Amino acid sequence: MNFVEKFFEQNREKVAKGQKLHWLASTFEAFESFSFVSNKTAKAKGAHFRDGIDSKRAIIVVVIALIPALLFGMYNVGWQHFNTLGQIAQIGFWEIFFYGFLKVLPMIIVSYVVGLFIEFLFAQIRNEEVNEGYLVTGLLIPMIVPPTTPLWQLVLAVIFGTLIGKEVFGGTGMNFMNPALVARAFLFFAYPSQMSGDMAWICDMPDGVTGATPLGEMLAGATLPVASVCDMIYGFIPGSVGETSIIAIALGACLLLLTGIASWRIMLSIFCGGALMGIVFNLIGANAYMQMPFWYHFILGGFAFGAVFMATDPVTATHTNTGKYIYGFLIGIMAVLIRVVNPAYPEGMMLAILLMNVFAPLIDYYVVNANINRRKKRMALPNNTK
Repeated sequence: MNFVEKFFEQNREKVAKGQKLHWLASTFEAFESFSFVSNKTAKAKGAHFRDGIDSKRAIIVVVIALIPALLFGMYNVGWQHFNTLGQIAQIGFWEIFFYGFLKVLPMIIVSYVVGLFIEFLFAQIRNEEVNEGYLVTGLLIPMIVPPTTPLWQLVLAVIFGTLIGKEVFGGTGMNFMNPALVARAFLFFAYPSQMSGDMAWICDMPDGVTGATPLGEMLAGATLPVASVCDMIYGFIPGSVGETSIIAIALGACLLLLTGIASWRIMLSIFCGGALMGIVFNLIGANAYMQMPFWYHFILGGFAFGAVFMATDPVTATHTNTGKYIYGFLIGIMAVLIRVVNPAYPEGMMLAILLMNVFAPLIDYYVVNANINRRKKRMALPNNTK
């Protein structure tokens, strides 16, 4: 790595202020800080706390946590294809995996190329440092869409999610909605026929073969999904690339919780909220979907993936501890409520998280005010004391 470090040292002056290439300063800094730990130190007066992790390293941890779900998603894309052809018994592991790999890899490349181009462009325009947040967003977008999504639609979704979901509000850290979910919502409402139905989930599906997801089967009136509980936990069901395997998602969740990157309060409260809403529907029991065991919601669709990787986004989620419980609990309730009550939106997790993203600042506001009022009463201060 000495030659890389030497390259940055030799060219650092060329992007300094006043030089011809100063307009590339943020791009240069992004590649340098990605390659090496930053050597910048705080110059302001006062005490400072050192931490072993910064935003760049936290983002890398999230990317690593996504790898199990991504790798299994690639395998499942191939497994679903060969299974529909009736060839799964004659095909080996690596052939199945590489089929899915070659289907998913172009989606990842397109997402990163288009999204990072926008990130670097806006960093240059604003004369700011390039934020590494898109390293996570760029991987999330291909993982939450069907594997049959056309690349040109993915390009439009990435542009919309990055521009409207983040850049118009000032970039990473200023957005109030998850950019990856904004991109997914764009595809869902702009191209509903490609984002739902039996044909959306299995690549190169032969004529006459249906590939409905378990959620789609329930909405069609099935008593229970055709797939077994084991298949739904392992992930051998049609669905978005990274959302099918509960085991792979759980591995990522363990890493995020052990490193303290994600909030266990949000994850726990989402499952509690979903369980409560599911039990309520079980008691009502007006149709087969309401009678489905409440815990099925946890292993169907993107519920688990959204709870672990999407709802815990530190930028768009609540920041107070009490607010995290409320925020997650309402996401779980809304996700199951939308799934069961509105058949037009079988994947209620996406809309539930986006809705609560909007209300997250309001939840924190009332939690903070409630704490202030309790302290005033405890100290017996007059009402007009500020």
